[in-house]
Amino acid sequence: MTKNFRLGSMMFLQYALWGAWLPVTARYLSANVSEGGLGFTGSEIGMILGLAGSIGAIAAPFIAGQFADRYFSTEKILAFLVFTGGLVKWYTSYQTAFESWLYLSIIYSILYMPTLALSNSMAFSHIEDRENTFPKIRVWGTIGWIAASWIFPMIWLQQGLSFQFMPPFLSGSEVPNVTARLADALKFSGIISMTYGVFCFMLPHTPPKADAIEKLAFKKAFQLFNTKSFTVLVLASLAVSVIHQIYFLQTGPFLSFIGIKDSSIGPAMTIGQFAEIATMAYLGYFLKRLGFKKVITIGILAYFARYAIFGTTFLPVWVMVLSQAFHGFCYAFFFAAGFIYVDKIADEDVRHSAQTVFGIIIFGGGPVIGGWLSGKLQEIYTTAGVFDYSSFWYTVSGIGLITGLLFFLLFNEQFKDETKTA
Repeated sequence: MTKNFRLGSMMFLQYALWGAWLPVTARYLSANVSEGGLGFTGSEIGMILGLAGSIGAIAAPFIAGQFADRYFSTEKILAFLVFTGGLVKWYTSYQTAFESWLYLSIIYSILYMPTLALSNSMAFSHIEDRENTFPKIRVWGTIGWIAASWIFPMIWLQQGLSFQFMPPFLSGSEVPNVTARLADALKFSGIISMTYGVFCFMLPHTPPKADAIEKLAFKKAFQLFNTKSFTVLVLASLAVSVIHQIYFLQTGPFLSFIGIKDSSIGPAMTIGQFAEIATMAYLGYFLKRLGFKKVITIGILAYFARYAIFGTTFLPVWVMVLSQAFHGFCYAFFFAAGFIYVDKIADEDVRHSAQTVFGIIIFGGGPVIGGWLSGKLQEIYTTAGVFDYSSFWYTVSGIGLITGLLFFLLFNEQFKDETKTA
């Protein structure tokens, strides 16, 4: 197998195991017990999907970043983290109490969140033309997400499949007790995760930087905050990751509210991943033609556009569903471009840690604030037991608009030689 093929397969598994459970979990947790769900409140779901993930992201630079940059090869750390995480995810699928879900989600996030940055930095370690090559490797993560989101409902939640025009194009009637079966998505994720753990030993060898002068890699990585462009990017990332987290907390229940079947929620959300494939494929082209500032700004404003459409109640359901195509610009133009920029300005011996420091904001601070804000806004916009989704999405959309405008005004690209004196 070629090196790029192995790296692409790594990305496929990295995001397939995430896409297997994340899109449907909020629906399962929020559904009434009589429907087969767990009946958790919006705040409780925010803690499970927000706070828990944040703890893992905050721990990432001190666990994975330090070990990968200084002590152990990246592929071995990845193998341990994802295989153990798969076991935790499988066990979680049997739990019904809020406390059990919260504690297990925290443990899982400590294991999984560091792997997001480690898989990125491993890919960067083995490619030269990052702007062009990395998107082509990372796009396999998107394909993995789509595959997992489709396969699970088709084999486990539906029967009598037939062709339809909406993704996943093959759909059928739902099996009995379909909402309760959403919990099995965690088992599916666990199987993928353990398979990924075994596959890690086939990845290119990526040793630590044993000759590094600064022994605490994350300490040196935090010095990137002396660079203005990095600081502006991080602050923008905090706001964007807040509204990005809200997407996964509220879109599943929202799609159910507007009439999408439980078994179709995951596949319907993959419209965003289809668009991500297209935008990721041309990300290198746009970065070279427009530069990081314009590309990242477009990515932020795509959040504004998507949520504005969600909030416009007179639009037909199919428009709201298809508006998830903006996710392609949201992820590729903001997150993927952001990771590439961080890699360009970080020194070679702290690239793992630099990615995880950036990940603290995206997967740490943002989700915990997003979880709290989602629950709080749900309380504010709920009257007599009825949730006003329109006002909710317009508020979130406004955050995206303000963030995009401020980023464009404040951000200026800096390269590695410029960061030394910044």
